[in-house]
Amino acid sequence: MAVRIRLRRMGRKKRPFYRIVAADSRSPRDGRFIETLGTYNPLEQPFKFEVNEERVFYWLKNGAQPTLTVRSLLRRKGLWLKWDLMKRGVDEAKIEEELKKWEVLQLERKKRLEAKEAQAKQAEPKPEEAPEAETQEQPSSENQEA
Repeated sequence: MAVRIRLRRMGRKKRPFYRIVAADSRSPRDGRFIETLGTYNPLEQPFKFEVNEERVFYWLKNGAQPTLTVRSLLRRKGLWLKWDLMKRGVDEAKIEEELKKWEVLQLERKKRLEAKEAQAKQAEPKPEEAPEAETQEQPSSENQEA
């Protein structure tokens, strides 16, 4: 049995909410699953992503493959880096050190993006008021001759 860690859609129409589940790859998207591992709500700003790290690592150790979307969510949370270091056999102290470095880099990246957005707003020309159309008609040359 091939196990996938994937999203299971919940919520109502036009208001998606997802559960992260471990499921047999042959079962349908919203069908049978083995275990619920967490939740993902893309509508909140910033998006809300909660997951049980211990259970995710358990399934990854047992050969479960995450879908591309779940893998990208794990990357954004830093869990994919932690999993990669665990697979390589790095000790816990080194893993914690690497995660702290990663968090600092993420904060710097966020600050750079915010600064770039602020610059773009300042550089953006403000819409000026349109000049009022002149209501006076200019006399034509034909009227002047007569």
